[in-house]
Formats: sequence, C-alpha cells, structure tokens
Amino acid sequence: MTKEEIFGYTPDPKYNKAVAYFSMEFAIDQALKIYSGGLGFLAGSHMRSAYELKQNVIGIGMLWKYGYYDQFRDLNAEMKPMFVEKGYSFLKDTGIMFTVPVHDSQVHVRAYLLQPSTFGSAPIFLLTTNLNENDEQSRSISYKLYDSNEATRIAQSIILGIGGAMLIDKLGLNIDIYHMNEGHSLPLNFYLYSKYQSLAEVKKRVIFTTHTPEAAGNEEHRYALLKEMSFFYHLQDHEVKHILNLEGDSLNYTVAALKFAKKANGVSKMHAEVAREMWKGNSGICDIVDITNAQNKTYWKDDELEKALANNDDKAITTRKKEMKRQFFKVVADQCGKIFDENVLTIVWARRFAGYKRADLMMRDWDRFIKLVFNADYPVQVIWAGKPYPEDYGAIEQFNQIIRRARPLANCAVLTGYELALSALAKKGSDVWLNNPRMYREASGTSGMTAAFNGSINLSLPDGWVPEFAKDGKNSFVIAPADSNLSNDEKDHKEAESLMDTLENTILPMYYNDQKKWLSIIKTAATDVAPAFDSGRMADEYYNIMYNA
Repeated sequence: MTKEEIFGYTPDPKYNKAVAYFSMEFAIDQALKIYSGGLGFLAGSHMRSAYELKQNVIGIGMLWKYGYYDQFRDLNAEMKPMFVEKGYSFLKDTGIMFTVPVHDSQVHVRAYLLQPSTFGSAPIFLLTTNLNENDEQSRSISYKLYDSNEATRIAQSIILGIGGAMLIDKLGLNIDIYHMNEGHSLPLNFYLYSKYQSLAEVKKRVIFTTHTPEAAGNEEHRYALLKEMSFFYHLQDHEVKHILNLEGDSLNYTVAALKFAKKANGVSKMHAEVAREMWKGNSGICDIVDITNAQNKTYWKDDELEKALANNDDKAITTRKKEMKRQFFKVVADQCGKIFDENVLTIVWARRFAGYKRADLMMRDWDRFIKLVFNADYPVQVIWAGKPYPEDYGAIEQFNQIIRRARPLANCAVLTGYELALSALAKKGSDVWLNNPRMYREASGTSGMTAAFNGSINLSLPDGWVPEFAKDGKNSFVIAPADSNLSNDEKDHKEAESLMDTLENTILPMYYNDQKKWLSIIKTAATDVAPAFDSGRMADEYYNIMYNA
C-alpha cells in the first residue's frame, strides 16, 4: 500500500514528522467495539483530532473478535457480561499477513485498515490472529480485550508491539516516532533494539504516555515467563536487565518504557507530578512532562446547543437541553420502565466501573439519600451507567447492588451498555455530571470535558484534569476533599457528606430558584472547556512538546 492509499490526504507540513501511535484500544465510533473505557476514548479523540489537523499519524491497534464484552441483563435484570462475535465490513483487508514469534511458535497476523474517510480519523491499522492458519490458542490472542489469562495478555502485547512494528516495516513506512499509549505495546522496543542494536537509537524514536497514578496498577510479569513467551523478541532476559539496568524477578512495563523512551508524559499536571515522584528512584528514566488529556469536540458536541451558546440565547439553551434530556430518557424508559421528567434536575454518574471511582458514594448515608430522592420541593433524578471489568466480581456486585437499591425508586435508574452512543446521550441528557473518585487515583478523567461541551455541569472532586479547569460556583461545583491523613473509610464518610451538602445547599436551590445563575455556569463552562480541553490542543502539543523534541 502506498502512503497516499493509507491516508487519502496530504499531511500538513506543520506536522510532517511520521508518527505511529500504539494503543490496545481505540474508541472511534459506536460501530467499532474495540475499546473498554477512558484509554480508548482518549485514543479515539486523539485520532479524530489528528485527522482534523491532517497530522502525519497512523494508529496501530488490535481487532478484537469479541470486543471488550457486551453488557446484558440476566433473568433478575442484573448485569451479565456476554461475549458476542463482531464483524466489520467497513474495514479494509490490506492483504498483508505475516508471522510473529509467540512462545517459540510463529503466530500468523493479518492487518486491516480503518480508512480516514470512514469515521473521520487518522488511518488505524488493526491486527488480528483470528485466522485459519493459526491453532485455537493462537487465534484466541485477539479474541478479548484485556483477557484475564496471564499468558494470553502477554501475547496480546507481543502482537500489538512487535506485530505493529513489523507491519510498519512491511508497509515500507519511514516512521520517525513510535508513541506508546500506555505500556501495553512495550515489546515494540525489543524489536527496535534488535533492529538498531543500540538503546540510544531506540530512545531517539520512542515516546511514552503513562496513565496509571499508582505503582501497584502498572503491569508487570516475571522475566522467566516473558522470556518463555518471546516477549523480548531475540533478546535474552539477562540482556534486557543489562541494557536497561534492571534487577529483580519481574519486569515492570512502565519502568522499562520510561527507560526506552526519550520523553514521557503524564496525562494531567497533577498526574505528571505524581508520576515523577513515583518513579524518581529508578536510574536512567526519561523526563516526564505533562500533556493533559482532552476530547474531540467535533465528535461530542451538540450542534444546536453550540449555536445557542454562541448566541448567548438562554431560551434556546434551555429548550435544547430539555430536548436532549427527553432523548436520553427514552433509554431510561426502554431499559428500566421508568418515565423521567425533563424539568427535573438530573444527576448522572457514568464511566468505567471500578471500586475507587465510588459509584455508590451518594448512597453511603442511605437515609439522607432517600430524603434527597423524595424531596418534593427540590425533586431529583439519578442515573448510573458503566462497565466493570468482566471478571472484577467486586465491581460487578457493586453495580448489581445499585440496581437492586434503585429498582423500587421511580426516579433512580441504572443503565447497561455504556459505550460511545450511550455516553453521548448521558452527557447531553444530564444536568449534573458527578465524578467522585478517591483522590489521586484518577490520572486525568475526561468524561467531564464532554459533559461541559453539552451543558452538563461538573460536580467533582479536584482530581486529575479538574484542578486545571474547575472554578467552584463559576463553571462547576467542587466537592471538598477530606484530609489525606484519614483512613479510606473516614474519607468516604467526609466526602459523601460534602457531596450531599453541595447538592442540598447549593445545586438544587440554584437549579430551581436561580436559572439565570445556572445558565451562567453552563455558559462559562462551555467557554472554559474549549479549546483548552479539546483534543486538537492535545494533538498539537504532542507534536510540539514530544515528537519534535
């Protein structure tokens, strides 16, 4: 394939340096289910903005047979993960097939292309092992995103990293920068080392974005298993330790990536500080700067609301917001059999479902929560949505417990199928976008950005990207964080109190008694969130701060 066939456009000379962006997931469009959550949403917006700016960027990802999973309900209307085979006639079969060594076997890999014209993104190559030429074990590598089997998970990194680098060579593309979005594609560095025989030469070409704010959350595996799996390509594990000046029995992906890269970035100012502090004890790591995550406004915005905001037309803003709420509430009625009212303040908590994100924090004081949802003077509607990891049984139980507690309440609903389409409806159809993770656990978070594009006001703890945006009472509402010296249980108690205080004393009275003030917050948020948190800014910064460094 020629470069012209791949891109279909001439890259802007301003962004002429050739970049390959490696990511385990991309959320490009509802029709292409190869993502799980925030990492994919971020990668998808990056690729959309790269296309809009006509950057010389290609994406390298995986074509997952079953995607992440489909979120259904069981006979009791509780969550049930299902794995359903996907098919995509809109992907172009490049005809390119090659083998990648995995566990001393040659695994066949085929490359498909998502062309820029399909969804308005940079070209993205997607790799699959689901081929007749492979045995079942090899085929299963590209079945499930983030497979729970350790060996399969390692093999997925090998296909993404080494397979992606091999594909680039087979295409004859002269790539200047290999950008790792998280550490999943780490094996590409061993392929590059084998090619250039020099750590310095690899460093010239590699950029790394880290997303995980806790050491325990960064992937690592035993050297012996990685060697057995062919993770190091043609290198021995003792050679890897020597090249990277590492010791111990396990390889930490993030530490290795920081040693291979010429430059790395955290995904918010706060996260970059945390990352520098977390990894400073490791010799030979690169600088960690900050490039705050962002979302593609073109994709997420509502055109009518944007026009009303631009015209400062309060009546049009209010009318359109109620129309968007009615559209969202059709999903609530369909899934839950509950009729919601567009005139009632609607709070939404929706994102990847994990324990530290505390989906049930509002319910911590149950009596107070019940008073809130039965307050006739200031009525509310509350909606939850999100996908737990399919084998995180604690998070699934938390999700199902919220379903059980919300079921008898006519103004509370839990939705399944939280993917791009439902996410867009939720942001457009909510009045308040609730974000209450444990402090310092959220590297960035981006859902609140797209909420602000759509007239939904952020109610959030000041974690991740939020301190760079939030002005309490002016463009958002900030939940006061508890003293960091308290236990997690005490923090949960204090922050739940602070959340409920803000709702009862500030948000509800303002929404029902001072719509002028409410609308001023919506308008200020819309002005403050873009272009600062539009991914065009982010994609441009990656070139100026990282690729051209």
